[in-house]
Amino acid sequence: MPREITAFSNPLVKQTRLLREKRHRREAGQFLAEGLRILTEAREAGRLPATLFFSGDMAAHPLVTALVAETERAGGEAVLTTVDILSKLSGKDNPGAVLGVYEEFVTPLDHLDRSAAAIWLVAERLRDPGNLGTILRTADAVGAGGLILLDDSVDFFSVEAVRASMGALFTVPIARASAADFLVWLRTGPGQLVGLSLDTNQDYRAARYAAPIFLLTGNEAQGMPDALARACDLLVKIPMRGKADSLNAAVATAVMAYEVLAQLG
Repeated sequence: MPREITAFSNPLVKQTRLLREKRHRREAGQFLAEGLRILTEAREAGRLPATLFFSGDMAAHPLVTALVAETERAGGEAVLTTVDILSKLSGKDNPGAVLGVYEEFVTPLDHLDRSAAAIWLVAERLRDPGNLGTILRTADAVGAGGLILLDDSVDFFSVEAVRASMGALFTVPIARASAADFLVWLRTGPGQLVGLSLDTNQDYRAARYAAPIFLLTGNEAQGMPDALARACDLLVKIPMRGKADSLNAAVATAVMAYEVLAQLG
């Protein structure tokens, strides 16, 4: 049975609000996700919140009812609260109808099954949470096996990254690794490493790809290090017909992923 919280001074409200900060997320091993669509995607992927906050005016919505019932059945806590408290927790003036506190999860690199998908996305030192969210959505859209983040990449449990992923955070396996460890793991089995680069004349449409393909995107500002570029089996370039010399990292990843998908049929 949901309990009701209407006071900003409530300890659970204070504790939950702290999860908007990276340090507190790491200490607690938890993160925030907001919005009925994102939480429903999570529920359908088999992930339920440890704590679910929902507003009274949405309590009768069938998706909210399902979230409350399944959260409590799984041993989590459902909390009926106000829109003002949801706003305080999310940091938004117009918060979603629901907000969940989830346990952090990361897939170990050696738990990935490269035979499970023809396409895998890899991002090196990806810094922008919006780009991360878009790349996760692309991974979901093309049926990629997962996303592997290399070296000092963005915190994918930040409020901004979770929001930008629109639920794909819960549907796409994510692994973290150093570039060195990733290359060691990659070369223990099949896999074509394809890097997006400005330092090549190889048109991405003329190249030929062989599954499983690991599509590597470098840092938004600096591209990928020379050593990582040399480790690629193939470097490809998306031609620019205007004055810009490159596309946004997430856009380039999406363009490449769909070309690969088209070739593989």
